Amino acid sequence: MVKRSGEYGCKEIVMAMAHRGRLNVLVNILGKNPAEMFEEFEGKRLVNTSGDVKYHQGFSSNVMTPGGEVHMALGFNPSHLEISCPVVVGSGRARQDRRNDVKGEKVVPILMHGDAAFAGQGVVMETFQLSQTRAYKTGGTIHVVINNQVGFTTSRQDDARSTEYCTDIAKMVQAPILHVNGDNPDAVMFAAMLAMDYRYEFGKDVVIDLVCYRRRGHNETDEPSSTQPLMYEIIRKHSTTRTLYAQKLVSEGVVEQDQANEMANDYRARLDNGEFVVHNLVREPDTSLFVNWEPYLGHEWRTPAKTGLDIKALQEVAAKITHIPDGIQVQRQVAKIYDDRRKMAGGALPLNWGMAELLAYGTLLHEGFPIRITGQDVRRGTFSHRHAVVFNQKDGEAYLPLTNLADDQPRFDIYDSVLSEEAVLAFEYGYATTAPAGLIIWEAQFGDFANGAQVVIDQFIASGEHKWGRLSGLTMMLPHGFEGQGPEHSSARLERFLQLCAEHNMQICNPTTPAQIFHLLRRQAIRPMRRPLVIMSPKWILRHKLATSSLEELANEEFLNVIGDSSIDMAGAKRVVLCSGKVYYHLLEEREARGITDVALVRLEQLYPFPDDELEEILKAYSNIKDIVWCQEEPMNQGAWYSSQHHMRHVIQRTHPQLHLSYVGRESSAAPAAGYMSVHLEEQKKFIDEALSFTS
Repeated sequence: MVKRSGEYGCKEIVMAMAHRGRLNVLVNILGKNPAEMFEEFEGKRLVNTSGDVKYHQGFSSNVMTPGGEVHMALGFNPSHLEISCPVVVGSGRARQDRRNDVKGEKVVPILMHGDAAFAGQGVVMETFQLSQTRAYKTGGTIHVVINNQVGFTTSRQDDARSTEYCTDIAKMVQAPILHVNGDNPDAVMFAAMLAMDYRYEFGKDVVIDLVCYRRRGHNETDEPSSTQPLMYEIIRKHSTTRTLYAQKLVSEGVVEQDQANEMANDYRARLDNGEFVVHNLVREPDTSLFVNWEPYLGHEWRTPAKTGLDIKALQEVAAKITHIPDGIQVQRQVAKIYDDRRKMAGGALPLNWGMAELLAYGTLLHEGFPIRITGQDVRRGTFSHRHAVVFNQKDGEAYLPLTNLADDQPRFDIYDSVLSEEAVLAFEYGYATTAPAGLIIWEAQFGDFANGAQVVIDQFIASGEHKWGRLSGLTMMLPHGFEGQGPEHSSARLERFLQLCAEHNMQICNPTTPAQIFHLLRRQAIRPMRRPLVIMSPKWILRHKLATSSLEELANEEFLNVIGDSSIDMAGAKRVVLCSGKVYYHLLEEREARGITDVALVRLEQLYPFPDDELEEILKAYSNIKDIVWCQEEPMNQGAWYSSQHHMRHVIQRTHPQLHLSYVGRESSAAPAAGYMSVHLEEQKKFIDEALSFTS
């Protein structure tokens, strides 16, 4: 397949596979040096962190094909067998976009599966469902199913699936399925070439069902006959594929038996001597085929970035992103949104969230940063705040102002995704690992939808750098906020992300103003540090009368990790309420209604990495306080309290050692939020009252 793709002009092949047979592929296809691999088994460290087991490691190399040099990359994978598949397809799409390879002729994804995993894991279906959509198509992926007819110890006849073939799931996209006997190398080679020919002819997925067997059970220490006695009685008596093929060639007079034996012995000798065994390996590869990550290495989270820009430049971009050409009939409510945005650009109205967000995208594009945004409702925005795409009411055609800023502007891609979280988020993670120069965003329709992609978050986003040294600048927007609408769609599970935080592996932010989201998004692209950004984005405050910003704040400020309270006399403050997110506005409104002047509200806009220095600087200014509390709207066992209280206490120990941080908020709960509005309001009133009521 590698050689055949080269004949078609392919420049890059991206591959995914789980651990079964991975060492074989590393050494015999990608050309990894056997000596290096054996050293890893003896304990050699690859990265200065925890690393990962040998059969999870990725690798890349360049090989020569009849059509020229091809770069090959095998993705890292966890033991969640099929989850690396959409990651690698996403990486392939990023490589195609970088090459402007619209038809997918220069980059080919190849995925290797196990039969039981292919049939059993839902992310396989999701990945097929992506294959022909605009946001995720790659011109066809080739799937190779290593069908060894047993899943761990699960029998294919009785328990492994309900379909006749393990590959039947591929029928949902009418993919051709080539069933081929693994003991017949000539037939396998023909199937491989046919699959690549089909892929290039029709631009669609194709499947090879390689029917074979597992000789040594689940691993080399396993005794498979304990659970599969009949199958392994046959396998023990069955000659290996190499032996059978050698016998066939000898019987046909192609080789002598001594030649066949010599081939095997020579190969074993090269392994023993630690020599390369791939003959077409390029020793001095063409580096232009690689993705250059050098500018993004070695940066810490405090790496500065200038995110403000001249007001005139802001207004020029604003004029372009609010311009709708004549002839496009705009829906009435959308027309009002765009009219208001034009007033915001002129300073006649304060900026709301949607306008600030689009200005972040527009100014980044103006400065040369490509942008990709996907999610189930991203063009309009779940809460109708974005409307980055205008639909002509006469013919339904879409107009994207952000793609019409300049003739030579970078890519701006925004797609409503299929109704998937796991495969889509995995795809976007893979895309981000291969596209360091831009801003890659996945937005959940509601924050708790990320639950459906927890494997991606745990195994890749949170730990990919630690395990594999793999950087990613992926941004996740997760709408979060308790509004009396029930336990579903209230919480983006902030506590889960904070629990996964260590070694500055991610950024967890909870911005509360339009200026903050403007600077946060720009910071993510402009500064060269590439680590995932998780944004607890708003719902209720998208249009809140107090949640507005000015053009001056966009022009002259930067993202503030902590926001102090400038509206009260610091010397007169008796209590500081630390908080994050939407609850700030409830506290602010109630404080104003009561005329309270001695309670300061301090917002943590970034929860991780924890901004110790900024919080310390702000708390020092409140020299006469008698009390500090943390207030959150999430239940006590959720939200930021358990994961962040020690950070806050360390700062308080330095600024006010005589004070003790206490908690104000909802009681612990098994569910995220109440299902009755009356209960929600009762709980909210109680903890807001407690946060603001202070007697020395």
